[in-house]
Amino acid sequence: MAILSGVVDGNNDYEHGEPLLITTSSSSDHGEGRNLRRSDAVESVVDYRGDRVYDRSKYGGWKSAYSIIAIDIADSFTYWGISSNLISYLTGPLGQSTVTAAENINIWGGVVSLLPFLSAFVADSYLGRFRTVLISGFIYILGLGLLSLSVVLPSLISSLNYNDNSFFFSSPTSYQLVFFFCSLYIMAIGRSGCKSCAQAFGADQFDGRDPKECKSKSSFFNWWFLGLIFGNGISHLTLNYIQDNMGWGLGFGIPCTVVVVALVIFLLRTKTYRYSVIEKKQNPLVRITRVFIAAAKNWRKTPSLDSLQEDTVKLPGMHLGANQFRFLDKALIDISKDSLRKNDIKCTADQVEEAKAAIRLVPIWLTCLIYGIAVAQSTTFCIKQGNTMNRKIGRDFEIPSASMQIFGSVAVVFSIVFYDRVFVPSARSFTGKPTGITMLQRIGCGMFVSTVSMVVAAIVEKTRLQIALDNGLIDMPQATVPMSIWWLVPQYILQDTSDIFALIGMQEFFYDQVPNELRSVGLGLYSSILGMGHFLSGFLISIVDKLTSGSGRYSWFSDNLNRAHIDFFYWLLAGLSAFELLTFIYVSKSYIYKSCR
Repeated sequence: MAILSGVVDGNNDYEHGEPLLITTSSSSDHGEGRNLRRSDAVESVVDYRGDRVYDRSKYGGWKSAYSIIAIDIADSFTYWGISSNLISYLTGPLGQSTVTAAENINIWGGVVSLLPFLSAFVADSYLGRFRTVLISGFIYILGLGLLSLSVVLPSLISSLNYNDNSFFFSSPTSYQLVFFFCSLYIMAIGRSGCKSCAQAFGADQFDGRDPKECKSKSSFFNWWFLGLIFGNGISHLTLNYIQDNMGWGLGFGIPCTVVVVALVIFLLRTKTYRYSVIEKKQNPLVRITRVFIAAAKNWRKTPSLDSLQEDTVKLPGMHLGANQFRFLDKALIDISKDSLRKNDIKCTADQVEEAKAAIRLVPIWLTCLIYGIAVAQSTTFCIKQGNTMNRKIGRDFEIPSASMQIFGSVAVVFSIVFYDRVFVPSARSFTGKPTGITMLQRIGCGMFVSTVSMVVAAIVEKTRLQIALDNGLIDMPQATVPMSIWWLVPQYILQDTSDIFALIGMQEFFYDQVPNELRSVGLGLYSSILGMGHFLSGFLISIVDKLTSGSGRYSWFSDNLNRAHIDFFYWLLAGLSAFELLTFIYVSKSYIYKSCR
């Protein structure tokens, strides 16, 4: 069997820049060998040469997934190392107010989380996942390099003063601000491709149709998240201290080096990956759009019974969701030859079911948005709270407030191992499901824990305000409130533990429930929840600030945190989270999972 392999352009029959097997039989021996191994072949997958993957042990699997997880660890280390302490840089060296800094962080965080959706579309429609990760990695490195330069270049630090072993801007110029934020957003563009496609490419290394690899794929999402937490934890232990005590140039430069190393590791394993091959057919987003257009055009037309039955029988058994969204069945109407026009659209039953599956995702997506708002708080007000509290360990060492998130990360490491190795096998024995519980049940559990974390955060902040009042510190915002920063540990642990259920559940759910060709887009949908959560958080903060700061009153988000009422804001989020949980339970009861094909 002769094999044509190598780099080919986008006009040939391969999946958007990834290799496709083109074969011709050259000997009966080879043909027989292929037939003998056909049952071991991984469907729609080739190796780096474009050859069909028959040897599962040689290509894909955990040995390939581990090198892709390196991208995840580096990204987590970098993103959280910068974002977790960004409010300290904005309110310190850049001299912004607490509200302005929080709004800027939420806008940037929203862009960071929404861009993966666009990158996923580009990957699934044009470049392919491998190439998207590669190109995005170089852009990521560029943004991080510029971010470091924005702090260390002489032309940009001319207005810096030095005091108490730290740099600060006395009066930052508009040029400095523009250069810094441009670098920050270039980093966001680079991260988007890695965030949306690296995880999907890693999941592609497992065959969901094989029972053993199906379980490994479910575990992959757990271990991917563990890699995220590992990178997150290391950044809190090291980068936050470096930024606060050794300078922001070094604090931004180290992440750049880490991403370079991860990209090298990713490239070194190129020959072991499985590359997806998709049948050459119309873009899935276009197919779905055509269904809506056809249904709209045929709105007033009545389908013939024979026409609908003919199309319905083409499905591999009656789909459980066939009775949902019946208005889309209008797209199945076969226009008679006498009235056929060039702009008439005829869709197949498979395409209609694909569109219905997409619609079923919308209520789930909407009911997850408040969870995204709660997640956004860990990098804004929680850090400012910690800065006012007693952070000393021993006589001289003072722990950075942002580093307190490490306790949540440590709790997650143990919890995710327990979940994957103990909880899932135990639940599997009762439910008979490979994943133990359903994906939506997992998300709902996460929402409940997140609601509890907001309640705990509100109680802790109320206690901090009372201690400040009792000690006469209400108008002394720079004074240290005699309350240990360890009080913040429970809310960090609870919020990060909720991620084990909600965030991993969302990743697996949106990856699994979209059409196979749109799995990068599916992960982009998950990421967009966090992005919209950041935007909605910024919008909510802006509205609440305006409503609570009139008539000479102190805003809930006053720069003097001892006069502010962040506890009220946490109670508001707790109420919204409880409402979201009830709505999610109601919506999820009627959700019908996509059938495996």
